[in-house]
Amino acid sequence: MSANSANEKHLQRALELANHAIGLASPNPYVGAVISDAKGNVIGEGTYTYAGKKHAEILALEQAGTKARGGTLYLNLEPHAHQGRTPPCTDALIQAGIRRVVASMPDPNPKVSGRGFEQLRSAGIHVEVGQLENEAKKLNEAFARYIRHGTPLVTLKAAMTLDGKIAPPPAEAMQRTERIPADGWITSEIARSHVQQLRHQHDALLVGVGTILADNPLLTDRSGRPRRRPLLRVILDSHLRLPLESRLVRDVAAQRANDVLVFCGHAEPQKGSQLEALGVRVEKVQAFESNGRPDLPALLRRLGELEITSLMIEGGARVNWAALAANVVDKVFLYYAPKILAGTGSIPFASGPGFQHISHAAQVKHIHLHRFGEDFAAEGYLRDPYDE
Repeated sequence: MSANSANEKHLQRALELANHAIGLASPNPYVGAVISDAKGNVIGEGTYTYAGKKHAEILALEQAGTKARGGTLYLNLEPHAHQGRTPPCTDALIQAGIRRVVASMPDPNPKVSGRGFEQLRSAGIHVEVGQLENEAKKLNEAFARYIRHGTPLVTLKAAMTLDGKIAPPPAEAMQRTERIPADGWITSEIARSHVQQLRHQHDALLVGVGTILADNPLLTDRSGRPRRRPLLRVILDSHLRLPLESRLVRDVAAQRANDVLVFCGHAEPQKGSQLEALGVRVEKVQAFESNGRPDLPALLRRLGELEITSLMIEGGARVNWAALAANVVDKVFLYYAPKILAGTGSIPFASGPGFQHISHAAQVKHIHLHRFGEDFAAEGYLRDPYDE
């Protein structure tokens, strides 16, 4: 096996290990590490999780023991050389006698990027960087956005017909709940199952209160995969119309997980107290403009303060337009079903004034298509999460 092929094989394994940390490492990055001996045999592996504290490199070193001397470390992200919740990993690698480090990308944190590689090279360790970089950057794009700007990576998700409708006319839509029969959904079961995987990849989910009133959803992560902290369910509700008897409120009251946060503007104190007594977090903010549209940049800064690194918007037409108009969307994940609703009463993907000129339209780049049975989805970026 060539050196390049061996590097790719072990880096692919490091990325696989890093993927195991999804839901378990935020607000820190996902990191997997593999150590091989001089013959290319794997002698140590590790995956970082926030609760476990020890970094992937340290776990791999502990598994390798004295065999690590003269070996090669493969990992998807630059080893950290600064004191954080744990001592610098670079010191441990140098002391263990690692001969070579192969990493996919530098640390996206501009304050520390490159320092780990520099320290390793200064100690005589051979460092190679850049193989499988695109895969590594995609895995930690939310961390990159958060660590550079203090706000979460925002993904706008929607499921719609080929003609861009997210729901039938309101009279029918008002009868829908999350327990409706399969033939009442726009997209297929396989596509909806993938939505749960997307939810698992995010720290928080955001909808407007209109979605609660229309669909009465739970907004939970039903992927079945473990999480370090519950999916934060964020509701935009300027006048605090969230029903006390909604499934969402009943669920948080039963679970006492403190995982529902309502941003409101003009609300009755009594209603807020009632919701808080049931376990709902209510924050009254001066973030709702005179037209009732939320100041989303301000709310994202608040979520950043809560160490939310990734947010998925699953709102209705008005929330979708508000997010696009506020220029807070980093990427989209749009599901399409081979159906056409048509009609002026059906609900469009985004409802608002719209962009007035083609040159002003939100431009989606780097589009990747996914197939889910007869459905498909378009994933793309409105801006690069790694931009300064």
